[in-house]
Amino acid sequence: MYHSITSFFKDRSRFFYRLILFSLLSVCLFTLSSCIERRFIEATTQMDVRDEFWVRVLLFEGIKKCTVKSRSELYIIDAKARNPVASFSKAGPDVEISSSKYGFFVNNRKVSGSQLLVKTNSPYVFGINGVEYRGKLKLIHNADGSFDAINLVPLEPYLSGVVGAEMPDYWEASALETQAIAARTYCLYIKKRFGVNRRWDVKKTQASQAYHGIAAESARIQKAVDKTYGLVLVCRYGDGSEDVFPAYYSSVCGGHTENHQNVFGGESLEPLVGVKCRYCKYTARTPFYYWPMVQFDKKMVSEKILKKYPKLKNLGKVVKLAASKKSVHEDEYITRMTMVKVSGSTGKEGFLRGEDLRLTVDPSGYKIKSTICEIVDMGEKWAFISGRGFGHGVGMCQHGAQGMARRGKRTSEILMHYYPGSTIKSIY
Repeated sequence: MYHSITSFFKDRSRFFYRLILFSLLSVCLFTLSSCIERRFIEATTQMDVRDEFWVRVLLFEGIKKCTVKSRSELYIIDAKARNPVASFSKAGPDVEISSSKYGFFVNNRKVSGSQLLVKTNSPYVFGINGVEYRGKLKLIHNADGSFDAINLVPLEPYLSGVVGAEMPDYWEASALETQAIAARTYCLYIKKRFGVNRRWDVKKTQASQAYHGIAAESARIQKAVDKTYGLVLVCRYGDGSEDVFPAYYSSVCGGHTENHQNVFGGESLEPLVGVKCRYCKYTARTPFYYWPMVQFDKKMVSEKILKKYPKLKNLGKVVKLAASKKSVHEDEYITRMTMVKVSGSTGKEGFLRGEDLRLTVDPSGYKIKSTICEIVDMGEKWAFISGRGFGHGVGMCQHGAQGMARRGKRTSEILMHYYPGSTIKSIY
Protein backbone atom coordinates (compact mmCIF):
# COMPACT_ATOMS: atom_id res chain seq x y z
CA MET A 1 0.00 0.00 0.00
CA TYR A 2 2.81 2.39 0.91
CA HIS A 3 4.47 1.87 -2.46
CA SER A 4 1.16 2.35 -4.25
CA ILE A 5 0.51 5.68 -2.49
CA THR A 6 4.08 6.82 -3.11
CA SER A 7 3.83 5.93 -6.81
CA PHE A 8 0.50 7.76 -6.99
CA PHE A 9 1.98 11.01 -5.67
CA LYS A 10 5.08 10.62 -7.79
CA ASP A 11 2.95 10.19 -10.90
CA ARG A 12 0.83 13.24 -9.97
CA SER A 13 4.02 15.25 -9.36
CA ARG A 14 5.40 14.31 -12.75
CA PHE A 15 2.08 15.23 -14.35
CA PHE A 16 1.91 18.69 -12.72
CA TYR A 17 5.61 19.28 -13.42
CA ARG A 18 5.09 18.54 -17.11
CA LEU A 19 1.91 20.64 -17.16
CA ILE A 20 3.77 23.64 -15.69
CA LEU A 21 6.63 23.24 -18.16
CA PHE A 22 4.20 23.00 -21.08
CA SER A 23 2.34 26.11 -19.87
CA LEU A 24 5.55 28.10 -19.49
CA LEU A 25 6.75 27.00 -22.92
CA SER A 26 3.43 27.97 -24.49
CA VAL A 27 3.56 31.41 -22.89
CA CYS A 28 7.14 31.96 -24.07
CA LEU A 29 6.34 30.89 -27.61
CA PHE A 30 3.23 33.08 -27.69
CA THR A 31 5.18 36.05 -26.36
CA LEU A 32 8.00 35.47 -28.83
CA SER A 33 5.64 35.16 -31.79
CA SER A 34 3.82 38.29 -30.66
CA CYS A 35 7.10 40.20 -30.45
CA ILE A 36 8.08 39.08 -33.93
CA GLU A 37 4.68 39.92 -35.38
CA ARG A 38 4.52 43.30 -33.62
CA ARG A 39 8.15 44.30 -34.01
CA PHE A 40 8.28 48.09 -34.13
CA ILE A 41 9.53 49.46 -37.41
CA GLU A 42 10.59 53.09 -37.64
CA ALA A 43 9.19 55.11 -40.51
CA THR A 44 11.18 55.00 -43.75
CA THR A 45 13.24 58.14 -44.26
CA GLN A 46 13.89 60.14 -47.45
CA MET A 47 10.46 59.41 -48.93
CA ASP A 48 10.50 62.95 -50.34
CA VAL A 49 14.08 62.82 -51.65
CA ARG A 50 14.81 63.79 -55.26
CA ASP A 51 14.44 61.09 -57.95
CA GLU A 52 18.21 60.85 -58.47
CA PHE A 53 18.54 59.41 -54.97
CA TRP A 54 15.91 56.69 -55.34
CA VAL A 55 17.14 53.19 -56.14
CA ARG A 56 15.29 50.66 -58.32
CA VAL A 57 16.06 47.18 -57.01
CA LEU A 58 15.07 44.17 -59.10
CA LEU A 59 13.49 41.72 -56.64
CA PHE A 60 11.93 39.21 -59.04
CA GLU A 61 12.17 38.82 -62.80
CA GLY A 62 9.72 37.03 -65.09
CA ILE A 63 7.32 35.78 -62.40
CA LYS A 64 3.60 35.04 -62.85
CA LYS A 65 2.34 35.50 -59.30
CA CYS A 66 3.22 37.11 -55.97
CA THR A 67 1.60 38.02 -52.67
CA VAL A 68 1.88 41.46 -51.10
CA LYS A 69 1.09 42.73 -47.63
CA SER A 70 1.50 45.92 -45.62
CA ARG A 71 1.71 47.09 -42.01
CA SER A 72 -0.56 49.99 -42.98
CA GLU A 73 -3.17 50.68 -45.65
CA LEU A 74 -2.14 49.33 -49.05
CA TYR A 75 -2.94 50.96 -52.38
CA ILE A 76 -2.48 49.57 -55.88
CA ILE A 77 -2.30 52.16 -58.65
CA ASP A 78 -2.11 52.07 -62.42
CA ALA A 79 1.38 53.60 -62.60
CA LYS A 80 0.98 55.16 -66.05
CA ALA A 81 -2.58 56.49 -65.78
CA ARG A 82 -2.10 57.20 -62.05
CA ASN A 83 -5.53 55.78 -61.32
CA PRO A 84 -6.21 53.64 -58.22
CA VAL A 85 -7.24 50.08 -59.05
CA ALA A 86 -7.53 48.58 -55.56
CA SER A 87 -7.04 49.42 -51.88
CA PHE A 88 -6.86 47.31 -48.73
CA SER A 89 -7.20 48.04 -45.02
CA LYS A 90 -4.38 48.04 -42.50
CA ALA A 91 -2.80 44.66 -41.69
CA GLY A 92 -5.30 42.81 -43.85
CA PRO A 93 -4.72 39.38 -45.41
CA ASP A 94 -2.17 38.83 -48.15
CA VAL A 95 -3.16 40.23 -51.53
CA GLU A 96 -2.45 38.03 -54.54
CA ILE A 97 -1.26 39.68 -57.73
CA SER A 98 -0.97 37.54 -60.85
CA SER A 99 -0.59 38.10 -64.56
CA SER A 100 -1.26 36.57 -67.94
CA LYS A 101 -0.84 37.81 -71.49
CA TYR A 102 -4.02 39.86 -70.88
CA GLY A 103 -2.52 41.88 -68.02
CA PHE A 104 -2.68 41.99 -64.22
CA PHE A 105 -5.15 40.43 -61.80
CA VAL A 106 -5.58 41.43 -58.15
CA ASN A 107 -7.17 38.67 -56.08
CA ASN A 108 -8.29 37.14 -59.40
CA ARG A 109 -9.94 40.38 -60.53
CA LYS A 110 -8.67 41.92 -63.79
CA VAL A 111 -7.29 45.44 -63.31
CA SER A 112 -6.15 48.06 -65.79
CA GLY A 113 -2.55 49.03 -66.43
CA SER A 114 0.63 47.44 -67.77
CA GLN A 115 2.51 48.80 -64.76
CA LEU A 116 1.23 48.70 -61.19
CA LEU A 117 2.53 50.72 -58.26
CA VAL A 118 2.02 49.31 -54.76
CA LYS A 119 2.09 52.06 -52.14
CA THR A 120 1.54 52.14 -48.38
CA ASN A 121 1.23 54.68 -45.58
CA SER A 122 3.77 55.18 -42.79
CA PRO A 123 6.08 53.37 -42.00
CA TYR A 124 6.12 52.84 -45.80
CA VAL A 125 6.95 49.15 -45.56
CA PHE A 126 5.48 46.41 -47.74
CA GLY A 127 5.96 42.67 -47.92
CA ILE A 128 6.28 40.60 -51.07
CA ASN A 129 6.28 36.81 -50.85
CA GLY A 130 6.86 37.05 -47.10
CA VAL A 131 9.87 39.42 -47.17
CA GLU A 132 9.55 43.06 -46.11
CA TYR A 133 11.11 46.04 -47.86
CA ARG A 134 10.92 49.79 -47.52
CA GLY A 135 9.58 52.28 -50.05
CA LYS A 136 7.28 51.22 -52.89
CA LEU A 137 6.82 48.26 -55.22
CA LYS A 138 6.52 48.55 -58.98
CA LEU A 139 5.26 45.67 -61.13
CA ILE A 140 5.95 45.78 -64.87
CA HIS A 141 4.09 43.48 -67.25
CA ASN A 142 6.10 41.62 -69.89
CA ALA A 143 5.00 40.58 -73.39
CA ASP A 144 5.14 36.87 -72.45
CA GLY A 145 2.58 37.34 -69.67
CA SER A 146 5.05 37.42 -66.79
CA PHE A 147 6.07 40.49 -64.79
CA ASP A 148 9.08 42.00 -63.02
CA ALA A 149 8.90 43.19 -59.39
CA ILE A 150 11.03 46.24 -58.60
CA ASN A 151 11.51 47.87 -55.19
CA LEU A 152 11.62 51.67 -55.40
CA VAL A 153 13.51 52.74 -52.29
CA PRO A 154 15.40 55.86 -51.17
CA LEU A 155 19.19 55.51 -51.07
CA GLU A 156 19.79 55.57 -47.30
CA PRO A 157 17.03 53.05 -46.41
CA TYR A 158 18.34 50.88 -49.26
CA LEU A 159 21.78 50.86 -47.63
CA SER A 160 20.31 49.68 -44.34
CA GLY A 161 19.23 46.56 -46.20
CA VAL A 162 22.62 46.17 -47.88
CA VAL A 163 25.19 46.69 -45.12
CA GLY A 164 23.56 44.09 -42.86
CA ALA A 165 23.40 41.64 -45.76
CA GLU A 166 27.05 42.16 -46.71
CA MET A 167 28.58 42.22 -43.21
CA PRO A 168 27.62 40.74 -39.82
CA ASP A 169 26.26 43.53 -37.63
CA TYR A 170 28.54 42.53 -34.75
CA TRP A 171 31.64 43.55 -36.73
CA GLU A 172 33.59 46.64 -35.72
CA ALA A 173 31.85 49.98 -36.24
CA SER A 174 34.52 51.34 -38.59
CA ALA A 175 34.26 48.21 -40.78
CA LEU A 176 30.49 48.66 -41.04
CA GLU A 177 30.98 52.33 -41.90
CA THR A 178 33.46 51.53 -44.69
CA GLN A 179 30.93 49.04 -46.06
CA ALA A 180 28.20 51.70 -46.02
CA ILE A 181 30.34 54.21 -47.94
CA ALA A 182 31.58 51.64 -50.45
CA ALA A 183 28.04 50.30 -51.04
CA ARG A 184 26.62 53.81 -51.44
CA THR A 185 29.34 54.67 -53.97
CA TYR A 186 28.91 51.44 -55.92
CA CYS A 187 25.13 51.83 -56.09
CA LEU A 188 25.27 55.40 -57.43
CA TYR A 189 27.89 54.45 -60.02
CA ILE A 190 25.87 51.48 -61.31
CA LYS A 191 22.65 53.54 -61.31
CA LYS A 192 24.30 56.28 -63.37
CA ARG A 193 26.24 53.96 -65.67
CA PHE A 194 23.67 51.25 -66.41
CA GLY A 195 20.32 52.19 -64.87
CA VAL A 196 19.41 54.70 -67.58
CA ASN A 197 19.18 51.89 -70.14
CA ARG A 198 17.00 49.45 -68.20
CA ARG A 199 14.02 49.18 -65.88
CA TRP A 200 16.11 48.73 -62.76
CA ASP A 201 19.40 49.95 -61.28
CA VAL A 202 20.65 47.00 -59.22
CA LYS A 203 19.64 43.46 -58.38
CA LYS A 204 19.00 42.24 -54.84
CA THR A 205 21.67 39.54 -55.24
CA GLN A 206 25.46 39.54 -55.18
CA ALA A 207 25.33 40.10 -58.94
CA SER A 208 25.09 43.72 -57.75
CA GLN A 209 25.31 43.74 -53.97
CA ALA A 210 23.28 41.71 -51.49
CA TYR A 211 20.07 43.42 -50.32
CA HIS A 212 17.81 41.77 -47.74
CA GLY A 213 15.45 44.63 -46.90
CA ILE A 214 14.08 44.92 -43.35
CA ALA A 215 15.58 41.55 -42.34
CA ALA A 216 19.12 42.97 -42.61
CA GLU A 217 18.45 45.97 -40.38
CA SER A 218 19.65 46.36 -36.79
CA ALA A 219 20.58 49.21 -34.45
CA ARG A 220 24.31 48.87 -35.23
CA ILE A 221 23.72 48.74 -38.98
CA GLN A 222 21.49 51.81 -38.84
CA LYS A 223 24.10 53.66 -36.81
CA ALA A 224 26.76 52.93 -39.45
CA VAL A 225 24.48 54.16 -42.24
CA ASP A 226 23.47 57.28 -40.30
CA LYS A 227 27.05 58.15 -39.34
CA THR A 228 28.13 58.02 -42.99
CA TYR A 229 24.97 59.75 -44.27
CA GLY A 230 25.50 60.85 -47.87
CA LEU A 231 29.23 60.06 -47.95
CA VAL A 232 30.69 58.57 -51.14
CA LEU A 233 34.09 57.98 -52.71
CA VAL A 234 35.14 59.89 -55.82
CA CYS A 235 38.22 59.79 -58.00
CA ARG A 236 39.66 61.65 -60.97
CA TYR A 237 39.05 60.15 -64.41
CA GLY A 238 41.28 60.35 -67.48
CA ASP A 239 39.34 63.31 -68.90
CA GLY A 240 40.00 65.32 -65.73
CA SER A 241 36.47 64.97 -64.30
CA GLU A 242 35.84 63.81 -60.74
CA ASP A 243 33.02 61.42 -59.97
CA VAL A 244 32.00 58.23 -58.16
CA PHE A 245 33.58 55.00 -59.40
CA PRO A 246 32.64 51.31 -59.10
CA ALA A 247 33.77 50.78 -55.51
CA TYR A 248 34.00 46.99 -55.79
CA TYR A 249 34.52 44.82 -52.73
CA SER A 250 34.78 41.12 -52.03
CA SER A 251 34.87 38.86 -48.99
CA VAL A 252 38.49 37.64 -48.72
CA CYS A 253 41.23 38.88 -51.06
CA GLY A 254 43.71 36.25 -49.91
CA GLY A 255 46.55 38.66 -49.20
CA HIS A 256 46.46 41.12 -52.12
CA THR A 257 43.59 42.84 -53.89
CA GLU A 258 43.54 42.78 -57.68
CA ASN A 259 43.73 45.50 -60.35
CA HIS A 260 40.18 45.88 -61.67
CA GLN A 261 41.37 45.91 -65.31
CA ASN A 262 42.63 42.33 -64.91
CA VAL A 263 39.20 41.19 -63.72
CA PHE A 264 36.57 43.48 -65.23
CA GLY A 265 38.47 45.53 -67.82
CA GLY A 266 37.58 49.18 -68.42
CA GLU A 267 39.39 52.46 -67.88
CA SER A 268 42.35 52.49 -65.52
CA LEU A 269 41.30 53.89 -62.14
CA GLU A 270 43.81 54.63 -59.38
CA PRO A 271 41.58 53.51 -56.46
CA LEU A 272 41.21 50.04 -58.02
CA VAL A 273 44.84 49.18 -58.78
CA GLY A 274 45.29 46.45 -56.13
CA VAL A 275 47.06 46.66 -52.76
CA LYS A 276 48.61 44.38 -50.17
CA CYS A 277 46.29 43.09 -47.48
CA ARG A 278 47.81 41.52 -44.39
CA TYR A 279 44.61 41.51 -42.38
CA CYS A 280 42.07 39.09 -43.84
CA LYS A 281 44.14 36.02 -42.92
CA TYR A 282 43.45 36.84 -39.25
CA THR A 283 39.69 37.29 -39.59
CA ALA A 284 38.60 34.87 -42.33
CA ARG A 285 37.84 31.24 -41.52
CA THR A 286 40.39 28.79 -42.92
CA PRO A 287 38.07 27.20 -45.56
CA PHE A 288 37.69 30.67 -47.11
CA TYR A 289 41.28 31.83 -46.88
CA TYR A 290 42.71 28.46 -48.01
CA TRP A 291 39.98 26.49 -49.71
CA PRO A 292 40.13 22.78 -50.58
CA MET A 293 40.38 21.18 -54.02
CA VAL A 294 37.16 20.93 -56.03
CA GLN A 295 36.54 18.83 -59.15
CA PHE A 296 34.10 19.18 -62.05
CA ASP A 297 33.14 16.73 -64.79
CA LYS A 298 34.73 17.76 -68.10
CA LYS A 299 31.59 17.16 -70.14
CA MET A 300 29.54 19.35 -67.82
CA VAL A 301 32.18 22.11 -67.89
CA SER A 302 32.30 22.01 -71.69
CA GLU A 303 28.51 22.25 -71.97
CA LYS A 304 28.34 25.17 -69.55
CA ILE A 305 31.04 27.15 -71.34
CA LEU A 306 29.58 26.63 -74.83
CA LYS A 307 26.05 27.45 -73.66
CA LYS A 308 27.06 30.69 -71.99
CA TYR A 309 29.48 31.76 -74.73
CA PRO A 310 28.04 30.82 -78.15
CA LYS A 311 31.01 32.53 -79.81
CA LEU A 312 33.11 29.55 -78.63
CA LYS A 313 30.95 26.90 -80.32
CA ASN A 314 33.48 26.60 -83.13
CA LEU A 315 35.74 24.90 -80.57
CA GLY A 316 33.59 21.78 -80.74
CA LYS A 317 34.12 20.21 -77.35
CA VAL A 318 36.34 21.85 -74.71
CA VAL A 319 39.36 19.58 -74.20
CA LYS A 320 41.82 21.81 -72.38
CA LEU A 321 41.83 24.72 -69.92
CA ALA A 322 45.02 26.60 -69.09
CA ALA A 323 45.81 29.97 -67.55
CA SER A 324 47.19 32.23 -70.30
CA LYS A 325 47.66 35.33 -68.14
CA LYS A 326 48.36 35.59 -64.44
CA SER A 327 48.66 38.39 -61.94
CA VAL A 328 51.64 37.54 -59.75
CA HIS A 329 52.34 39.10 -56.36
CA GLU A 330 55.61 37.41 -55.45
CA ASP A 331 56.01 39.03 -52.04
CA GLU A 332 52.67 37.53 -50.98
CA TYR A 333 53.10 34.23 -52.91
CA ILE A 334 49.87 34.91 -54.78
CA THR A 335 49.15 34.03 -58.41
CA ARG A 336 45.69 34.89 -59.73
CA MET A 337 44.43 33.59 -63.10
CA THR A 338 43.24 36.62 -65.08
CA MET A 339 42.84 34.99 -68.50
CA VAL A 340 42.22 31.35 -69.44
CA LYS A 341 42.86 29.73 -72.82
CA VAL A 342 40.07 27.34 -73.83
CA SER A 343 41.13 24.71 -76.37
CA GLY A 344 38.60 22.70 -78.37
CA SER A 345 38.38 19.35 -80.13
CA THR A 346 38.38 21.15 -83.52
CA GLY A 347 41.85 22.49 -82.82
CA LYS A 348 40.56 26.04 -82.35
CA GLU A 349 41.16 28.16 -79.25
CA GLY A 350 39.31 30.86 -77.37
CA PHE A 351 39.90 32.97 -74.28
CA LEU A 352 37.85 33.80 -71.18
CA ARG A 353 38.60 36.06 -68.27
CA GLY A 354 39.44 34.06 -65.19
CA GLU A 355 36.48 35.41 -63.25
CA ASP A 356 34.11 34.60 -66.13
CA LEU A 357 35.36 31.02 -66.26
CA ARG A 358 35.04 30.64 -62.48
CA LEU A 359 31.41 31.77 -62.39
CA THR A 360 30.50 29.82 -65.52
CA VAL A 361 31.75 26.54 -64.09
CA ASP A 362 30.48 27.35 -60.59
CA PRO A 363 27.73 30.02 -60.73
CA SER A 364 27.36 29.93 -56.95
CA GLY A 365 30.98 30.98 -56.45
CA TYR A 366 31.09 28.87 -53.29
CA LYS A 367 33.13 25.95 -54.66
CA ILE A 368 35.67 27.71 -56.86
CA LYS A 369 35.94 30.56 -54.40
CA SER A 370 38.43 32.67 -56.34
CA THR A 371 40.80 32.64 -59.29
CA ILE A 372 43.82 32.33 -56.99
CA CYS A 373 44.12 28.65 -57.87
CA GLU A 374 45.53 26.20 -60.41
CA ILE A 375 43.66 24.08 -62.98
CA VAL A 376 44.75 20.45 -63.17
CA ASP A 377 43.64 17.81 -65.71
CA MET A 378 42.42 14.76 -63.75
CA GLY A 379 41.32 12.64 -66.70
CA GLU A 380 37.51 12.79 -66.68
CA LYS A 381 37.52 15.87 -64.49
CA TRP A 382 39.18 19.24 -64.04
CA ALA A 383 40.41 20.01 -60.57
CA PHE A 384 40.88 23.47 -59.10
CA ILE A 385 43.60 23.27 -56.48
CA SER A 386 45.70 25.48 -54.16
CA GLY A 387 42.75 27.82 -53.74
CA ARG A 388 43.03 31.00 -51.74
CA GLY A 389 40.57 33.82 -51.00
CA PHE A 390 36.85 34.25 -51.62
CA GLY A 391 35.48 36.52 -54.35
CA HIS A 392 36.84 38.53 -57.27
CA GLY A 393 39.42 40.31 -55.10
CA VAL A 394 38.91 43.83 -56.51
CA GLY A 395 38.58 46.87 -54.24
CA MET A 396 37.94 46.51 -50.54
CA CYS A 397 38.57 43.20 -48.81
CA GLN A 398 35.70 42.93 -46.34
CA HIS A 399 37.52 40.64 -43.91
CA GLY A 400 40.56 42.84 -44.33
CA ALA A 401 38.49 45.88 -43.37
CA GLN A 402 37.36 44.04 -40.25
CA GLY A 403 40.99 43.14 -39.49
CA MET A 404 42.07 46.78 -39.82
CA ALA A 405 39.13 47.92 -37.70
CA ARG A 406 40.14 45.49 -34.95
CA ARG A 407 43.55 47.16 -34.93
CA GLY A 408 41.96 50.52 -34.30
CA LYS A 409 42.05 51.91 -37.85
CA ARG A 410 39.53 54.63 -38.58
CA THR A 411 36.95 54.43 -41.37
CA SER A 412 38.88 56.89 -43.54
CA GLU A 413 42.14 54.96 -43.06
CA ILE A 414 40.53 51.70 -44.16
CA LEU A 415 38.98 53.33 -47.23
CA MET A 416 42.21 55.03 -48.26
CA HIS A 417 44.09 51.74 -47.93
CA TYR A 418 41.75 49.78 -50.21
CA TYR A 419 40.83 52.67 -52.53
CA PRO A 420 44.10 54.66 -52.78
CA GLY A 421 43.84 58.04 -54.46
CA SER A 422 40.11 58.39 -53.75
CA THR A 423 38.42 61.20 -51.82
CA ILE A 424 35.45 61.09 -49.46
CA LYS A 425 32.71 63.58 -50.37
CA SER A 426 29.09 64.27 -49.38
CA ILE A 427 26.32 64.11 -51.97
CA TYR A 428 23.64 65.84 -49.88
